[in-house]
Amino acid sequence: MANQIDNWTVQARKGLLELAVLTSLSEKDRYAYELVKLLTSVPGLDVSEGTIYPLLSRLRVQGLLKARLVESAEGPARKYYSLTRNGKKALSMMQNYLDSILNGVRTLRAGKD
Repeated sequence: MANQIDNWTVQARKGLLELAVLTSLSEKDRYAYELVKLLTSVPGLDVSEGTIYPLLSRLRVQGLLKARLVESAEGPARKYYSLTRNGKKALSMMQNYLDSILNGVRTLRAGKD
């Protein structure tokens, strides 16, 4: 049974990671390492740099994020990510869908039809 739960939690995290990235960019642009630090601090998300960087690249290719280089006084230029118009739409749709699922699960847990 532990393997089943482990597999379920891995799949749940994978499904929520994209939403977490888009959500973290909804209020402000962030550079990649800042995103890594933020997302690795979320309890239960259990992500690593090796997971986030490829995801950022994929989301950019899909047109949900855009990236720009900004010179840094503290070292090399930083790549900042922000949501595109399509990224904002996708985030809204993901949030609505997640809310719908969670409301349904709450209803089931409460024993309501």
